[in-house]
Amino acid sequence: MPDFTYEAMGRLGDRSAGVLTATSEREASMMLDARGLFPIRIAPMRAKSAGSGGKKVKGRVVSAFYAQLADLLQSGVPLLKALDILEKQGGNPNLAFAIREVRAKVADGTTLADAMKPFPKVFNELSVSMVRAGQEGGFLEDVLRRIADFTEHSEDMKSEVIGSMAYPVLLGGVGFVILNVLVIFFVPKFEPIFEKLAKKGELPGLTVFIIGLSHFLQTHWWWLGGLFFGGVVLFRRWKNSDAGRIAFDRVQLKIPVAGTLVLSLALGRFTRILGTLLANGIPILRSLQIAKDSTGNKVLSHAIEESVENITAGQKLAAPLRRCKYFPSDVVEMIAVAEESNSLDKVLVDIANALEKRSSRQLKLFVKLMEPVMLLVMAAITLIVVAGLLLPVFKMGSAVG
Repeated sequence: MPDFTYEAMGRLGDRSAGVLTATSEREASMMLDARGLFPIRIAPMRAKSAGSGGKKVKGRVVSAFYAQLADLLQSGVPLLKALDILEKQGGNPNLAFAIREVRAKVADGTTLADAMKPFPKVFNELSVSMVRAGQEGGFLEDVLRRIADFTEHSEDMKSEVIGSMAYPVLLGGVGFVILNVLVIFFVPKFEPIFEKLAKKGELPGLTVFIIGLSHFLQTHWWWLGGLFFGGVVLFRRWKNSDAGRIAFDRVQLKIPVAGTLVLSLALGRFTRILGTLLANGIPILRSLQIAKDSTGNKVLSHAIEESVENITAGQKLAAPLRRCKYFPSDVVEMIAVAEESNSLDKVLVDIANALEKRSSRQLKLFVKLMEPVMLLVMAAITLIVVAGLLLPVFKMGSAVG
């Protein structure tokens, strides 16, 4: 539902302002009337204003917030008081700002989930959906604690991926710098030596190409740099569009080795969230609607949605997932057995653990393959440059001999 900013006057003439979540200005006006307030101004909140406080906050910081909020609510502290305590704790200023805005909206009668929604960089869509389900089902504290655990687990997985890819990325960066230094600064030193062969037209083709490349990089580096950064900007815009995101996610799943890793990580997130939601008593259809977006892959989310759209109460989950080509057969069979034994929530979490272990093994294998491949590529390129410089030297030496 959209948000509306308002200014209103109370019975004693005191003025107040805030934000309401309503379907229309008329409903917002009726909500103010119910509070004994006379509306002076009601206007739709612009999208930019709604998200102005949504600056990025680290996942571990948000995880700590969810855990602390769950503890306070579990101890009987009212929601508004709990938010006030967490805001005053200081820490991250971006999180404090978001908590302050959320508290103001909750004080105006907005639900916690709707109050969190305008801050997607702090409270992601999955967390908001789980909070909404927790409020509707009356188990908000449990949901907050599970969100904290899941967020912490996701950060651990992210750290593992980044740590594993750090060395290959460093190798690639160092290799790129060395290659540019060779071509731009080292190659020109040999040009005076090759002048005689160049005049006779006896310079090897490889050497001519390397010298030409050196001249091109020296004179057009700024153009290449602009083209690179412009390409990055255009790629990001395309990737953020609906069509671009679907195309990019589809390509991700088809990349050899890396595609299998992406699929395992995505299915691990999906099964963990689905198991967590079912464990909290959320109906399977609602759980699937929330969990499908946790994959982080639009193609996979659409495939899951299409596979389970015909599920009704009493039908099994394994059959439609079996029709989804992205689910491994062993995972589907484990789900089928779990449904028969009425332990689907626990088995889904076990599946998530197994998929994440499999992902960890695949990631280590991928990194082990990447390191020698990148070293070979760097060695091959360096050898080509050196060969291009030495061929004329050998030719001149044989001529003198």
